Amino acid sequence: MIQVIVPTLGESIEKATLSFWYFQPGAQVKEKADLVELTTDKAAYNLPSPATGILTEIFFKEGDTVKPGDLLAVIQ
Repeated sequence: MIQVIVPTLGESIEKATLSFWYFQPGAQVKEKADLVELTTDKAAYNLPSPATGILTEIFFKEGDTVKPGDLLAVIQ
């Protein structure tokens, strides 16, 4: 089980909006493929998948606010 965590997004950036999931639960994902898009007041970031596997759970929906360290998803 691999946990997908919101990374540090830069100095003084304390939150981001989850703007788009590229995959839904049950989908096969490949390592380094864009998994989710996060938007801050300064930029948009595509967060790549940390591993190849099945996206089994997502914990935030599009439009939710997330912080560095939040658990976004699980890949099996």
